[in-house]
Formats: sequence, C-alpha cells, structure tokens
Amino acid sequence: MPIFFDETKGLFHLQSRNTSYMIQLVRGYAAHAYFGAKLRQDSNLDELLTFKERASFSPNPLPDDKTISLDTLPQEYPQYGTGDFRSPAYQVRLANGARATELSYKSHRIIPGKPALEGLPSVYVERESEAETLELELFDAVSGLTVYLCYTVFEDFDAIARSARFRNDSGEAMQIERALSASVDFADASYDALYLSGAWARERHVQRRRLAPGLTGISSRRGASSHQQNPFLALLRPEADERQGEVYGFSLIYSGNFTAEAEVEQFGTTRVSLGINPFEFNWKLAPGETFQTPEAVLVYSSEGLGGMSRTFHRLYRTRLCRGQFRDQERPILVNNWEATYFDFNADKIEAIAKAGSELGIELFVLDDGWFGHRDSDNSSLGDWYEDRRKLPQGLGDLARRVKETGLQFGLWVEPEMVSPDSELYRAHPDWCLHVPGRRRTEARDQLVLDMSREDVRQYLYERLSDIFSSVLVSYVKWDMNRNMTEVGSAASPAERQGEIAHRYILGLYELLERLTSEFPHILFESCSGGGGRFDPGMLYYMPQTWTSDDTDAVERLKIQYGTSIVYPVSTMGAHVSAVPNHQVERTTSLKFRGDVAMSGNFGYELDLTKFTDEEKEIAKAQIAIYKEIRGLVQQGELYRLKSPFEGGETAWMFVSPDKNEALLFYFRVLAEPNGPLRSVKLEGLDPAKDYAVVDNGKVYGGDRLMSAGLSVASVSRDFSSILVRLKAVH
Repeated sequence: MPIFFDETKGLFHLQSRNTSYMIQLVRGYAAHAYFGAKLRQDSNLDELLTFKERASFSPNPLPDDKTISLDTLPQEYPQYGTGDFRSPAYQVRLANGARATELSYKSHRIIPGKPALEGLPSVYVERESEAETLELELFDAVSGLTVYLCYTVFEDFDAIARSARFRNDSGEAMQIERALSASVDFADASYDALYLSGAWARERHVQRRRLAPGLTGISSRRGASSHQQNPFLALLRPEADERQGEVYGFSLIYSGNFTAEAEVEQFGTTRVSLGINPFEFNWKLAPGETFQTPEAVLVYSSEGLGGMSRTFHRLYRTRLCRGQFRDQERPILVNNWEATYFDFNADKIEAIAKAGSELGIELFVLDDGWFGHRDSDNSSLGDWYEDRRKLPQGLGDLARRVKETGLQFGLWVEPEMVSPDSELYRAHPDWCLHVPGRRRTEARDQLVLDMSREDVRQYLYERLSDIFSSVLVSYVKWDMNRNMTEVGSAASPAERQGEIAHRYILGLYELLERLTSEFPHILFESCSGGGGRFDPGMLYYMPQTWTSDDTDAVERLKIQYGTSIVYPVSTMGAHVSAVPNHQVERTTSLKFRGDVAMSGNFGYELDLTKFTDEEKEIAKAQIAIYKEIRGLVQQGELYRLKSPFEGGETAWMFVSPDKNEALLFYFRVLAEPNGPLRSVKLEGLDPAKDYAVVDNGKVYGGDRLMSAGLSVASVSRDFSSILVRLKAVH
C-alpha cells in the first residue's frame, strides 16, 4: 500500500517508488511534515516537526501551548486572518463580510485508485492498483466551510497529484476569493527557482535564480496559460544540475490564469503555492454547492532536472494524454500556412499534397483561409462554412483529392474567436466577451467568444461536428490567437462576473471533451499562436501542441529544450520551414532544420512544389529515417546533454526503455576557428552493453560512451548537426 496512517501519531505517509510525502495532525491542524527521498515505513518518524516559541509577533492560537503558531506551522492548506501572515492557499468572504476562517481536521478516507475531477482535466489511472488517494476533510465550524484535500500517490511514478474541493455547508452564500491547488512548506530556503518564460515566438526559455527573502513568483492574467509564463515552477538545491541534486517540480493542470510562487519568510522557510490566479477571481458558492480546484502535480527527483523531467514525461505521456493516439506513432505532415498563407485554391493544395506523397509524407493539413470570406485575418472567424470561391467543389471534394494522393487530410480551426466582420458577430454581437459601455478591444482583428455560455458552445459543437462528420478529416489543429480583454459575460449576473475567466476554461474543456469523445479517430493538436497555451490542461484533450510559431531551427533549439523540462517530446509539433526563415530571416541548411524538427513530431511547413531535386532527395532521406526512429523519439527516454542556454552547442538523446537503442542529436550554431576537438558524453545507456553506430558499424562500450564520450569534431560549420543512431550488439 502506498498510503499509511499511524493513528496514534496522527501521521499520514504517502510512498511512491522513490518518494515520501508526510502529513502530521497537530492539535487539529493538517501540517506538512516531509516531502523528499523515500523513507522506510519502519523508520523512526517521530519529531519530523520541531516546535519552538518564536517572537510575540507570531501569535499563538492555543493558549496552553506557545510553541505552536500558525505563522510558523507548515500547514497543508493555510489560511489568512487567524495568525498565518504568509501567502494563504485560500480565502473566503462570508455573508457578513468576514474573511477569517480556520480549517481543522475532521476525518479522512483512503481510496483505491484515483477519482476523476468533475469538469477538469487530471492525471488518471487505468487500474486501481496503480495508485491510492488520501482525502482529508477539513472543516471550519464557525463559517460552515468544508474543504477536501485530495492527494493521489502513484506507485510507479515519483509524483503526487493534489487538489482541493470546497463545499458550503452553511445556510448562506459565501464568496471564494482565492482557491489554490497546492501549498507546500519547506524547512529552509537554500534553493534556486527555475521556471519557463518568454514571449510569442520565444516561448519557454529556461530561467533560474536564487531564492531570497520575499516572493519569487510567476503568473498569467491573460486568460490563458500564456506565451510569457508556463504553469510550472521548480525548486532546486544550488548544486543541482541536469544530472544530480535534489529538485522539486510543481506543475498545474490548467489552461487559464494561474499563479506559482515561492515565498521565503522571516525564519528562513519557504512556502511554494500554485493554482488559479486570485487576481480578478471570485466565485459565489451557494449553500450546498461545491467548487473544485484544478490539479497540481508534484514531482521529487534526487537525480537533478533530468530525473524530474523524465518523471513528468512518463506520467504526462501515459497518464495525462488520452485516446487512441496516445501510444501511436504520429504521422509526418505538411502544413500549407507558410507555403500559401491565405492565397490558395484546390489545385494548389492538391499539388502540395502530391509533392508530399512523392516524398513519403503521410498527412496534409489545410491551414487558415478555407471558410467564410477569409482572404486575410480581418474577417470570417465564427463562420465555419467552406468558402466556395476558393473551393468551388467544397471541402469534402478537396479532402477526397488529397486522399487520392495517398495522404490523410487535416484541417485548421480557431473556434474560440469571432471576427467583427462575420455573419456570426452580426447575428450575435453579445456572444463575445465584453463589458457594457466599454470598447471591445480587438487583437488580430478578432474578439473572444464567451465560452462560459452554453449557447455559444452548442453553436460551435454543431458547426464543428458537422464538418468533422461530413469531411474525411483525420487531424485538427485547434488554434487560439489572442488574449482576453474586457472579461465579462452578457449571460451572467453582476455578482458572477468574477467567475467568467474560469468559467471560460471550464466551458472550453466541456466542448473539447464532447468533440474529442465523439471523434476519437481525429488526432487533435492544440495551438495558441504556437505555444501560448502549451500546458497540461490542453494535453488531456489533445495529445500534442504546436510548440511555437517560430520555426527557425536555431530558435527552436532553445524552445524545444525548455519545453522538454516538463513536457514529453510526443507532445511537441516541430516542422521544417522555408529559408530565409519567415520569423527571423535566418538561412540554415535543410539538414540542420530537419535534425531539429526530427527531435519532435516531424513535419514540413513550406511549398514542397518549389523544392529542387537536391532538396527532394534530402527530404526523402529525412522522412525515411524519421519513419524508422519516430517510435524512439516520441516514446523513448529523453536525456538533455548540452544546453543551448549555456553556449553554442546543443545535444540531446533518446534511449529505448530496454536500453537497446539510442539516438544522439548534436547541433553547432556557429563555427569556431581552431577550437577544441569536441566530444559528447552520452547518458542512459547500459554500461555493460556494447553499441554499434548504425552508419559505420563501429562498436563502443556503453561505459566508454557515457564516461569518455563520442567525438563530434566533424561538426564544424555554422548551423551544422549530426544524428548518430546506436544499437546494442548482442
């Protein structure tokens, strides 16, 4: 059993393969006792917490015991207003205006497996034996507030899933003003914070800095998890790196406004908390109603960032992503966006598809411009009807023509948006997010549909399901190209306007659940101007995401490296595009672009009909190789070897679970005159096995490859790369 309860000590002990998480009941409070390397259940687990009277400015709730103060007690779900002055996990405003509440332990239950969260994505189990769940019931007798804290521990993953559920057991409505998913108190502050930051076309760059007294935090107030920050935060010991040292990772399974922060307080302890951003958030909870927070996933690693990442990868790849494509090899595609933009017809699309078929490509994706009167990005969003000017025989005929070239047919949609110049907006001007009397701010000449409204979701369901049912669609790219402003709903009363941003996300999840369940044969890819919503919440419905609109291979080294800190390679769309690159005007070789893109879900985004004979041969070879290696790339274990954030070299490798196959990708951005003869030390191999290089048959011991390395001195030009395939020799 992974969960133990010692009733005499009031100690809950959650155990995974290499991790322990402990909760101690202290005079009715649920206190955090330990999180880290696995401890034996038969060890002496007394005195995990130390109690000592501190300054009088830290008040004591128990007159008979001045060693206990809420301002120093490491609580599992702390509140503000009754003695703890640190960042709270929740805050509730009662009918009388009071905000002071105090939760005490009431009961608990241990549940086999893992219950699903109502209306929200979460990690899951396929068999009850994979996990156990602890549910703590905490109650505030004065207000009638009940909070259920849920902890799921996975036996085979070093991960803890946490969430909270509120219930109003009083006779009056209350307002939830803050409802985070997890809060963890650490006994010291000797940590670095690591997070993923950026902007459109520059997503998820790795940032690392030392914690100091005060608050280190990231957040989004944009209505989405955002390009700028990702709902992930890690604490690392200062000496920890990619391969060794203690790392604690915190990831939020949510796609909307979030906060994640680490607070170092007066006595040198650290509180980490994450969840829905309380900024502009308010939720009316009527008597008898419940509110469920999103789920947070906590991962501990004693093997550095790499160990943490591989745990997230395995968990998210196999117990967050769902559907028939979860374990399948993903198709090689060509997308027409950078090839044609809005200027295309059926003949042009068929020509690109035919060229792709000759190269071995498996899927064609028709991007923006096929509906309404969409000749530019200033019209027709919301009018999900085929444009017969461009496609006189219709979308179904085009899909048939693409199928006849031997390729599957895919389609781009942006359902969450509406153009002011559209039939939908003219018919339903109140269907967008807006505030009465205020301008309706446009971005990319579009407004945001109000996904909190059932009638909006029903319209989108009817239009999209009609297309997916009548056209031979096997892939859908679901885009979202702006952040939210004037976040208000004409369908909600004044006292519920603070709920709209969260209700939008709940409505989006409901629509996605409906569509992906009804069309399981369609591979859905999420997109938000590239990586503006690359988060675990979207991966629950769509097993891959367009990693970034920036397709420049050099920029993609950092973007894909940073993304891999949390997210498995099977979730990353990566394409070869034309040069000079459309985002940064850089020119790189087709081989370099191909090697970077083959480190994800591989595809092309350019006009294949313009390839020279030489480029066709290179592309054919890339496609043939990727078909041989994609199972390993998409499902193998990733080891990051050299960081693009630390110099001009980047290297990563993929290793099969049985350690019989491996792939090394090495990239050099700029050449260096008379530089050192470089080599790369490999990881993840079996030191007792011998490995043959597939291209030349040379055999090396796994121990030698990991300790002495493999020469990469042949990679000497600007924007150059190599791919080395290794197979164990039996």
